[in-house]
Amino acid sequence: MKIAVVGATGMVGQIMLKVLAERNFPVDELIPVASEKSVGKEIEFKSKKYKIVSVEQAVAMRPDMALFSAGGETSKIWAPKFAVEGTTVIDNSSAWRMDPNIPLVVPEINAFRLKETDKIIANPNCSTIQLVMVLNPLNKKYGIKRVVVSTYQSVTGTGKEAVDQLESEIKGETPKMKYPYPIFKNALPHCDVFEENGYTKEELKLVNETRKILNDQEIALTATAVRVPVQGGHSESVNIEFKQDFDESEVRRILRRTIGVQVQDNPDTLTYPMPLFAEGRDEVFVGRIRRDYSQPNTMNLWVVADNLRKGAATNAVQIAEHLLKRKFVGQKAEV
Repeated sequence: MKIAVVGATGMVGQIMLKVLAERNFPVDELIPVASEKSVGKEIEFKSKKYKIVSVEQAVAMRPDMALFSAGGETSKIWAPKFAVEGTTVIDNSSAWRMDPNIPLVVPEINAFRLKETDKIIANPNCSTIQLVMVLNPLNKKYGIKRVVVSTYQSVTGTGKEAVDQLESEIKGETPKMKYPYPIFKNALPHCDVFEENGYTKEELKLVNETRKILNDQEIALTATAVRVPVQGGHSESVNIEFKQDFDESEVRRILRRTIGVQVQDNPDTLTYPMPLFAEGRDEVFVGRIRRDYSQPNTMNLWVVADNLRKGAATNAVQIAEHLLKRKFVGQKAEV
């Protein structure tokens, strides 16, 4: 099994390598890919050293799978070139997510829809993944009418330059600015770029990707995405209006039975999800489960997950595991 990791030196790429090792994914040959300035350098994977190669070299090596975390423009150009060579691409960028011909996959929810001919598979946005992990089982039971979500997103979602800015500000140094304003002791209601309708791309990703993953275009969803000075993961305040009434105890039972979700919900012991404790974990944590008394059939939740793991790297590796289990690798396909 030949596996390429495109963007191997980046924050998500490094976590992909870590998760592949942790989960004992059968990598016989690793092909680490990075920018030209990194080509020829070595990285270590499972006590073995591998030389970083260019993306052109990687295509010629015809890996069985390629995990991409190198930005949308790179994915648009190179994912089809890998696919033509028979490589199955799992792409972490936004390049392919809303393409109607490309599956957008959270394995616990919709991996069963994958086909052997799917040579490019999109990994959803980090904030979308943790949201749908909680929405999906509740939608099946009660039917979701409307969702209002406000996110509190880690600086790691922006990348290393944002982390460097926060750390410099904490130390009282003059930072290289990744954000338009200081992030330390601040909250920026601004994730990604603004669109003409006043929403940011991040907010629209939550809306459009959720509908696609849940296969339900009727769900009304609105979002506000906020960047906060946190490194451990993303948090979300979620208000859900159902089509029918619900029982809070039953909601907790449903979520406790959901693979990949962990309920942390006990106000008496001050037990609730926090990014401080979600960092480095693969579960999606949910708590503060309570009825919204302002209108019928509505409840509030608080959802937290490590955006670099389940929100990116772990989800991609889980897709790869599913493909391997179903033997959907190594097939030639036209793109």
